[in-house]
Amino acid sequence: MRLEDLDGPRVRPGMAEAALRDLEWLGLDWDGAPLLQSRGLPELVELARSLLARGLAYACVCTRAEVRHAQSAPQQGDAEPRYPGTCRGKYGSLEAAERLSGREAGVRFAVPEGVIELEDGFSGSACFDVQAEVGDFLIARRDGAPAYQLAVVADDARQGVSDVLRGDDLLPSTARQWLLQRALGFAHPNWFHVPLVTDEHGRRLAKRADDLSLAELRAGGTDPRAVVGWAARSAGMPVPEHVSPAEATAVFDLGRVPRSPVRLGSADIAALRAAR
Repeated sequence: MRLEDLDGPRVRPGMAEAALRDLEWLGLDWDGAPLLQSRGLPELVELARSLLARGLAYACVCTRAEVRHAQSAPQQGDAEPRYPGTCRGKYGSLEAAERLSGREAGVRFAVPEGVIELEDGFSGSACFDVQAEVGDFLIARRDGAPAYQLAVVADDARQGVSDVLRGDDLLPSTARQWLLQRALGFAHPNWFHVPLVTDEHGRRLAKRADDLSLAELRAGGTDPRAVVGWAARSAGMPVPEHVSPAEATAVFDLGRVPRSPVRLGSADIAALRAAR
């Protein structure tokens, strides 16, 4: 169990404990004590420094607003603006960047040009041109905190992660992680990116939108086996309406997982709230 707690503004007291309670309520467990990503900060800082020393990363003092303003065309929706390389080759070190600019400096990975092809165990092969799509990406923020891409790569290597199954919204991130793994000499895990669960209008479920939560179902007296049963049947598993995680995983087959998003409609929500 890994708790990714590096994104300061989004990490609120009690969130980690609440997430663990939700999982325990469902009947899920894990090996050993939960690993807090923040406890590996010294190692993450050292990895960023090593990439700087090898010329594979560089200091950057650009703000998010400046990166957005530099775009030649407006971004649509949640699309990430491409970094145009403003600070690439401009400063000799982090200290020089901060001294000459009067700003705090972050660290960007110098993305090589060209297309890379990745093989996904669920969705097949996919090609990405990271330099053309997002440019040089942050591996350490201007406040000194390691960025997500570096942290997840380091933690996967430290924990010996061999297989990663996650939502297909993270597939584009995989190309960046592949590049970092290659630069750091880490092994590439096997990736499996599966469709998301959405609401009845096709919108991705999100905590910030006050969508149905496990805590709400738990407080309302829902039988957790009904939640597991819905999830398992939605993933193509031949299970009854009420089932435990152990019973569901015994018949799990990745080949049965649907290829399109699974919709959690109002009827599904009503049924889960009423399940006893």
